[in-house]
Amino acid sequence: MNYKVTSYNEKDTISLAENIESEHFPNMVICLIGDLGSGKTIFTKGFAAALEVKEEVTSPTFNIIKEYQSGQLPLYHMDVYRLDGKAEDLGIEDYYDKGGVTIIEWADMIKDYLPEERLDIKFKLSNEDEDTRIITITPHGQAYEDLCEDVL
Repeated sequence: MNYKVTSYNEKDTISLAENIESEHFPNMVICLIGDLGSGKTIFTKGFAAALEVKEEVTSPTFNIIKEYQSGQLPLYHMDVYRLDGKAEDLGIEDYYDKGGVTIIEWADMIKDYLPEERLDIKFKLSNEDEDTRIITITPHGQAYEDLCEDVL
């Protein structure tokens, strides 16, 4: 089942992230999909703030993986855009079982390396206004279905 949410501004995207964070659990994996400027990093910043991460969260475009240990759970923030689908040498899958929350930007570029159970969030720019996003949320697995039922 897919859930659709309309975000009219960054504040709406941050609120969505905070709602999803309110149901966080160890080994949670969130896969973010969308064009440049569609809200992936804004979502991650909102999630991190709600998780009480103290460091400034920035896009890990050149690092690929940034780890934040200061929150309620560790946050592993990945931007896999530059990998061109080749993630086998990075050990990305090792992060899924480290007891934290893994958020992957451009996750559709590494489909073969994603866990079966995860939360996919797709951001689509609206044709009507530059600030509006249509966000489609797809849970994979019971824990993620329960999460969506609780917060959406």
